Amino acid sequence: MKRRALAVAATLLLTPLTACGGNAAAGGDGSTVTVTVGYQSKTINTVTAGALLRSLGYFEKQLSSLGDGRTYKVDWQDYATGAPITAQMTAGKIDIGSMGDFPLLINAARGKQLNHPTHLVSVTGYNLRGGLNTIVTAPGSKLTLLKDLNGKKVSTSVGSAADGTLVRALQRAGIDPNDGIEKLNQQPAVGASALTAGSADALSQFVAWPGLLTYQGKAKALYDGAQLNLPTFHGVTAREDFAKKSPAVLEAFLKAQAQATDYLNEHPVDAADKVAKATGLPAEVVYLYNGAHGISRFDPAVKPQLVSALKQDVSVLKAAKLTGDVDVDSFVDDQYVKKALGASYAKQLAATPPAAASEVWPKGAQETKTFTSPAELLRYVAAHRGGIRAAYVPDATTGTLWFADKAVWVAEGEKLLPFVAQATARAYVSAHGGARVITYADALERAA
Repeated sequence: MKRRALAVAATLLLTPLTACGGNAAAGGDGSTVTVTVGYQSKTINTVTAGALLRSLGYFEKQLSSLGDGRTYKVDWQDYATGAPITAQMTAGKIDIGSMGDFPLLINAARGKQLNHPTHLVSVTGYNLRGGLNTIVTAPGSKLTLLKDLNGKKVSTSVGSAADGTLVRALQRAGIDPNDGIEKLNQQPAVGASALTAGSADALSQFVAWPGLLTYQGKAKALYDGAQLNLPTFHGVTAREDFAKKSPAVLEAFLKAQAQATDYLNEHPVDAADKVAKATGLPAEVVYLYNGAHGISRFDPAVKPQLVSALKQDVSVLKAAKLTGDVDVDSFVDDQYVKKALGASYAKQLAATPPAAASEVWPKGAQETKTFTSPAELLRYVAAHRGGIRAAYVPDATTGTLWFADKAVWVAEGEKLLPFVAQATARAYVSAHGGARVITYADALERAA
């Protein structure tokens, strides 16, 4: 498995590089400058530096206002994962890229190794407990606990944050992540197909794959990444030479990212619709992660908690022989985002995510309804059957938002408590006498 992971990493680095961007620093032909941005449209926690930002046109507007006598063109390049973005960046073909925390570390390592250093310059989406990654199984699977994965085939993308979640979760369950399972190193779409076809027993993936498969009825949650209680995030990386030669262009990008972040936070439903149109994902799935109370929170500030988590991630990649030591402190460079955001940066740096809440998206509505408890949400849903586009509830222990009809429900006296995974629901029941797992239909009837 280790040899396979190394082979994949090497292949990605040796892939022919055909991008036409990367000439912002050189000034293009003297009048037109192309800035090349690598992004992942379906990794929707990067939308403020990718799909949403592109659809809003904020970067192009910021560039046109620079007033330096140049005409700017943005070359947006969409990728499935962070690895090819890193390959293109280290070849000088992509100026700015966005990816998850583990790929960011590989980005840092490859940049240093190939003498084309890169830097983490801002953050897109994050979850301070780790809820962006989930391990799922097939709907009819008898697997309910992590220990059930022993000896099973598990699909993930080696070197991704989802792989990091899998490794750590297995270790906590007493399973050797190298020998205790048969790890299938697959792209997310391939892994999703493998799970559906039965050639994989479980799938550990990053946003938005677990939510998408669950929404489609093709998967159920086995493990909520927030149980690790370790931050996961996505961020923006830039080539060092590009940043030094074109700081105004990078700052324009970060100002545009901040504008897109404000738009997402102020207009979450409309933002979800825009991202859905750009990616082909259901808006209900986008909203699960990026909504007003979604799994992911958005602000560009490089928070100390995220940097600390990044340092802890290095050991996982070293164990997989995907990187050596990574100097995280030298990789992080928030000077550009500090300048771009000005006085608001300190405020965003200190901001804490709001508590998760239950939320309903009525059919035909451009606004959602928020409820103070899952039971209140259930009463509303029971009274408006057929009129609900989506209903979301936070896990009673981790706070991770999930679809109400896909959650595992527990009744404890008058309380109705939702959980992302059956294992956490059972753990709660074991610790609380009188509590028991019930069906969603039963939960609706009790609430009504």
